[in-house]
Amino acid sequence: MQRIGLRRPLISGLPVGGIAWALGKDTPQPNRQHDYDTEHAEQAHPQIISHALFIVHTSQHVAGTLKFVTGRHSAGILLFRRRDGRIQVLLAHMGGPFWARKDAGAWSIPKGEYQTDETAEAAARREFREELGLPAPMGELIELGTVKQSGGKVVTAWALEGDLDPDRMAPGTFELEWPKGSGQVSEFPEIDRVEWFEAAQADEKIVAAQRTFLERLVERLDT
Repeated sequence: MQRIGLRRPLISGLPVGGIAWALGKDTPQPNRQHDYDTEHAEQAHPQIISHALFIVHTSQHVAGTLKFVTGRHSAGILLFRRRDGRIQVLLAHMGGPFWARKDAGAWSIPKGEYQTDETAEAAARREFREELGLPAPMGELIELGTVKQSGGKVVTAWALEGDLDPDRMAPGTFELEWPKGSGQVSEFPEIDRVEWFEAAQADEKIVAAQRTFLERLVERLDT
């Protein structure tokens, strides 16, 4: 479980359910490289994230006082299976209060951030296990390349053929002050459900930038 510290927002109107602002050295930091806090907000308010990054980069005189919890690279696995001659893919619905009532554009491949001391492929396998609570099935990974999401994050993905029972999912959790300004910290799942979708339906559900991964998967399987 990770704790997202939020003593006060830096920019008004920023969705509390999608980002963590750490003000001061004593503010708890996420305990692993997971991209719920920044990535989910980027998909909803990319212009706010871009402005926030500008503030951080131009506020060196307050270094040590202002910290922005972020990462610019993430990796994941798009699991797929074949049913009655059709391709189905496994998507995860993003957890937390901001995404609770959203459907279109609120689903993602299981993925997460990584640093330079870890390869993208290793991070993709690790994040699959951490997000779903289950290891990725054995099998050969199919490269799907990279995409750049609206907030600037570069996502690298692989496809993997295999099966998984969504009912066995045991997602990780994070803590968040909610409602905003209440002082009450609640625990939320990083993803609240996973489901199998046929490619056409997945195209309607998945985060816009990640549709490219679906297109590339279909192309790879058609060749």
